[in-house]
Amino acid sequence: MTSDADDALSWAGDEDTAAPQPAATPALPDGWNAVGKDSETVGRLEEDGSVTAPTEPKPLSTPMLLLLGIVGGVYLLYTIGWIVGGLNLQGGALFLIPGVMYQVALWAAVLAPALWFAAVWFLTRTAASWVRVLGLLGGVFLLVPWPFVMTGVIGA
Repeated sequence: MTSDADDALSWAGDEDTAAPQPAATPALPDGWNAVGKDSETVGRLEEDGSVTAPTEPKPLSTPMLLLLGIVGGVYLLYTIGWIVGGLNLQGGALFLIPGVMYQVALWAAVLAPALWFAAVWFLTRTAASWVRVLGLLGGVFLLVPWPFVMTGVIGA
């Protein structure tokens, strides 16, 4: 039973002969990996011919989240330490090098912990967890704000 409203919205001879088919999920055989744009949407082709959907990325474990929080806090303290230590050394350093060079070096040192954290985070997305931990802990040891450690807040 059709209503007059349905008849008013259609033409004689209009019929849905071909409903749009959903696009098939592309699939790769076992052992092959898709790379490039939209590679995360490629499923796996099973032996029986069925296609399994792509897997969702695994969430971070609780120890990894705790490590990220602790190391992120250490990097934030390092950033503050580079600012304070670098500003304390400014008077003595300007005697040796031009002011522009000192400012560029100071801001590079201030941004280094944040850039290191972001680089390790994005470059180890698909790597094993121990690689990410090693990269983050390597930054903790390499980026120590030595001007702050050696002179403190007051300066020498």
